[in-house]
Amino acid sequence: MGHNDIVLIGTMRRSTIADPRTFGAALREARRARDLRLEDVAFGAGVGMRFVSELERGKPTARIGEALRVAASLGVNIVVEDPYEQPPA
Repeated sequence: MGHNDIVLIGTMRRSTIADPRTFGAALREARRARDLRLEDVAFGAGVGMRFVSELERGKPTARIGEALRVAASLGVNIVVEDPYEQPPA
């Protein structure tokens, strides 16, 4: 996996997250793949529907804690890898 990859459970699709827009697009794709409405995700994450909508549209000032709850409610794992880290010997 590359730096800041997002892995969608079930499909195992990987997306490199370069900015809020690509993060939001990946979450929207995950929501749609699960046939969920904005309301469903908002309820599951304990956030407002407006927050989910803005997050999916790539709002750069979205709160990270709430954004992570949305990802978790979708079953999306977020993995951050250090490209400079040496693999174990």
